[in-house]
Amino acid sequence: MKKFNPQMLNAYFICGSQDLKQDNILTVVQKALAAGITAFQFRDKGPNSHFTPDQRLQAARQLKALCNDYHVPFLIDDDVQLALKVQADGIHVGQSDQKITQVIQSVGQKMIIGYSCSNLAEVQAANQIDGIDYYGCGPIFATTSKADASPVIGISGLTRLVKAATRPVVAIGGIKTDDLSALAQTQAAGAAVISLLTQSSDYQNTVSQLRTAAWQEN
Repeated sequence: MKKFNPQMLNAYFICGSQDLKQDNILTVVQKALAAGITAFQFRDKGPNSHFTPDQRLQAARQLKALCNDYHVPFLIDDDVQLALKVQADGIHVGQSDQKITQVIQSVGQKMIIGYSCSNLAEVQAANQIDGIDYYGCGPIFATTSKADASPVIGISGLTRLVKAATRPVVAIGGIKTDDLSALAQTQAAGAAVISLLTQSSDYQNTVSQLRTAAWQEN
């Protein structure tokens, strides 16, 4: 059975092979786990992925085992079949990914389910669907990590979405450590980051700042 706790959204790391130039993803995720991330999402997709399907499956299995060692939830982006194969703790889907109701039907009892919502209409529609655990809202700022990102919503946009949401919200998109205080004031539950960590020279300090922001606790 799934176990969702909003605090897992505090310091939420997302990464795939396409986000790394030289580094091995296992090394990067191990460093992030040792520094104290509260959740990890394996998002490996797009033309810049370095993995074949078999390599992706092998990496997912190794990453799941690593996350287990640190008692940190392991989520997979978009791919229900891969999530089932490796017995992931959760899955995150976007508006243009697999239909959310089908995902809930397939894995809702077994896995944490996250859903991307970038505007008020998407949040209001998602509020009517049973089985979603949290929303990923953004991009808050411009991001180079996602080629098909929705328009930037800013702090004010995030504030509106958090207010409208009936589930915890994790902010995503172009987030820097200087933004964490303002993000926490929106009553979001945490921040999901890619480049903030992959480009960090001090994982311990970066994750500590993510974890100690005054996030909403429920």
